[in-house]
Amino acid sequence: MDDDKTKEGLGSISRREFTIGSVAILGATSAAGQTAKPITPLQVKPGTPASTAPAKINTPPVSAAAKTIRITVNTWKYEIQVEPEWVLRDVLREQLGLLSIKDMCNGYGACGSCTVIMDGRPILSCMTLAIECDGGTIETAEGVAATNPQLIEAYVMNHCMQCGYCTPGFVVTAKALLDRKQKPEEQDIREALGGNICRCGTYPQHLIAIREATGQP
Repeated sequence: MDDDKTKEGLGSISRREFTIGSVAILGATSAAGQTAKPITPLQVKPGTPASTAPAKINTPPVSAAAKTIRITVNTWKYEIQVEPEWVLRDVLREQLGLLSIKDMCNGYGACGSCTVIMDGRPILSCMTLAIECDGGTIETAEGVAATNPQLIEAYVMNHCMQCGYCTPGFVVTAKALLDRKQKPEEQDIREALGGNICRCGTYPQHLIAIREATGQP
């Protein structure tokens, strides 16, 4: 039976539709069950009223040492108070609810699962102090899903994930590579993804998916 048309326990959607939707969300963009206050964007997308902002911001208590930073995340501008020791990973996850950002290595910068793009470069958000990101432009896997859906589709169709925990970091790193080089060679891809770990061992499929996303055989 055609797997795309097989529906088991998923209501009115197929397995393929469910998988594509799940990966596009990449960990979900909302933190259910958390107490949050509506964001106050400094600037929003053209034609989009501030009242329809797509995310929420949590405002944990801060000390007198906290500083205010202004960052652009997935085209939305935020003004956030952060403590000097807070890392970018925690601010993006806990305050902005961007749950695609993972932490496989407990903050040692050894796995790549927390990768985001800042000012055009892939960085490890677990090793980056939020206070140093003032004025930065950041893109997470949620943003990649919106701006580069063909990459997400290629990842889905080439089975680049098993547990999926590392997938957002791979996708973001791949997007940063494609921003630099539209038609990367295999060695370019290997070098770019060298810092991303997959415990399930899906490495060969990433090479195929990234080249496919750029129209290469």
